[in-house]
Amino acid sequence: MTTGRSERRLTATVTDLSVVRQRAFLVGSIFDRYPDRSLDELARLTDTAGSDPVGSVVLRTRQPNPATLIGSGQASELAHETARLDVDVVIFDDDLTPSQQRNLQKVFTCDVVDRPGLILDIFAQHATSRSGMLQVELALLRYHLPRLRGRGTALSRQAGGIGTRGPGETKLETDRRRIERRIMKLTADLEKLERTRATQRKARARNDVPLIALVGYTNAGKSTMLNALTGTDVIVEDRLFSTLDATVRRLELPDGRGVVVSDTVGFVRRIPHDLIAAFHSTLEEIADAATVVHIADASDPDTEAHIGAVREVLEELGAATIPELLVFNKSDAADPVHLRRLSELHPGAVAVSARRGEGLDTLLDRIQRLLPLETVETVVMVPYDRPDLLATVWNQTDVLSEEHTDTGTRFTVRMPPHLRSTFRTLQEPAD
Repeated sequence: MTTGRSERRLTATVTDLSVVRQRAFLVGSIFDRYPDRSLDELARLTDTAGSDPVGSVVLRTRQPNPATLIGSGQASELAHETARLDVDVVIFDDDLTPSQQRNLQKVFTCDVVDRPGLILDIFAQHATSRSGMLQVELALLRYHLPRLRGRGTALSRQAGGIGTRGPGETKLETDRRRIERRIMKLTADLEKLERTRATQRKARARNDVPLIALVGYTNAGKSTMLNALTGTDVIVEDRLFSTLDATVRRLELPDGRGVVVSDTVGFVRRIPHDLIAAFHSTLEEIADAATVVHIADASDPDTEAHIGAVREVLEELGAATIPELLVFNKSDAADPVHLRRLSELHPGAVAVSARRGEGLDTLLDRIQRLLPLETVETVVMVPYDRPDLLATVWNQTDVLSEEHTDTGTRFTVRMPPHLRSTFRTLQEPAD
């Protein structure tokens, strides 16, 4: 999409982060209603976006300033400090309104980005599939649209008579309509992709293939876990949001049942609502899962907060009632005291190390037990020259009756759905 100059000026607050390694200054705010906070995660997000944090500060104030979020005096002091450090971008660990972002940019005379804008930039850099790129673009446009409107107010005269409307208003209105048309187009394209995914989900349901959804905080090791369970080679990086597009792989459980394992995008605290809305069609596949395997990083001291953040998103997606298996990954790198405390808080959890392959047998056994072992009644004819099928009938099904014929044995059985494919050509409908 071709954008106007004013729109490019606005989008630079986010997209320019990926051009060079900028010097970034991080700002966190503590209001009376908020507890103390750390900027460690914001620093990691900033590094992932391609900028180097050169300084940070956590400011305490009574309540948010409607114009600048932080106090005007605090903003002026920070402006001097960031100028001294030759900072390219100031990143706030809070959501900024369009007017707050615009006012702060005037004070700092450099780019100002809030937490949602930073996360959106990371997603824009890492999306590779058509679906992922469309979803990220939609989220970005929804994020920028109100900021474009705010800029129009600043650049246009408001008298309303002939000859009094500033030229900026016409240009920005054109840009706004262009963005709105693009949003409509992206929404329609994503709806088409969602219909394709819905068809794939129905096909899995018809084939009785359960879906196991891997979820977790970003960088908890979901991709490593997927590789360890399925023997695949999904990309693994020690960075936040290294994979965005949903990855689906087939897994055969020790009892012979086949399942599909889906690895989705990692979550973070205070994930932008525009991103959840844009990725809803991808993430809602979690709601169709038979079991949610929740991967948590046991080596991170903030594990409990991460678990809470993931469960909040699951609730928003309507997946909070799906059976959940909590897995503490990276147990080999975890502090033993911290891991013991987590195990006491979550007695049903499994401790594993996907990197080393430790605890995976226990994990697979727990997944098996969580999956409902439904059975269906059917009739199969086993030829006399197929002793292998005869053994399967007696060992893995519940035989209700048998009848010997000239060509083979007709069994009426109750079998798990995953065995249907084995006997599909030999099945006869039950009366």
